[in-house]
Amino acid sequence: MTTKIHPTAIIDPKAELDSSVEIGAYTTVGAGVRVGADTRIGSHVVLEGPTTIGKHNQIFQFSSLGAQPQDKKYRDEPTTLEIGDNNTIREFCTFNRGTIQDKGTTKIGNDNWIMAYVHIAHDCVIGNNTIMANNSSLAGHVDIHDFAILGGFTLIHQFCKVGAHVITAVGSVVFKDIPPYVTASGYDAQPHGINSEGLKRRGFSPESILEIKRAYKVLYRNSLTLEEAKLELASMKGRCSEIGLLTDFLDISTRGIIR
Repeated sequence: MTTKIHPTAIIDPKAELDSSVEIGAYTTVGAGVRVGADTRIGSHVVLEGPTTIGKHNQIFQFSSLGAQPQDKKYRDEPTTLEIGDNNTIREFCTFNRGTIQDKGTTKIGNDNWIMAYVHIAHDCVIGNNTIMANNSSLAGHVDIHDFAILGGFTLIHQFCKVGAHVITAVGSVVFKDIPPYVTASGYDAQPHGINSEGLKRRGFSPESILEIKRAYKVLYRNSLTLEEAKLELASMKGRCSEIGLLTDFLDISTRGIIR
């Protein structure tokens, strides 16, 4: 099978493309870009390296992936962008490479659905099975955990963490970490219960969802300090393993949680 590259595309000789990759008109692929099997890249896309893109991704027109980080400290260091498998990246997305002040890599996992005009800044880490609606923007050093959903125009401040199974409402502005399972909205974002509908869709049992609701009350409704809430949540893990995801997140939170 020959590589399906439109004749107007510009491919640097130092780029590495699987033979099954499709590339549309007027797309530019720079040196140090590696693209895996069955990935489809639309027209007018710009890929800069060092960037690695895995298998079965679809990248729509006018996206710019792998450009230098928007960081005044950047001095042409060979930092990277890594994109996994089975991701959908819609129009006009911008993903930047990492910086040496952090891990040096911006990383996107597998099976993510990333809508138009999403910006992912340097040193962000995106898990698996996330959804980012149109115009969501992440500042540098942001972590988005598995199955999180960002509503349209959600803005995440640098160094924030968004836990697994979180959902944010449209226009949310996030300045602190959001623990797993929480629904958040507002400027600045505040907690509004758990993402129970999302948990049902992902196969969580009614018993587990009930325990997560109880954990939410411990964290947000029982007038406990954060340290007191952590102790009570730790005692709940024995009867519901899903609570461990919440307690582990609280242990790694660095900016404090929305509360």
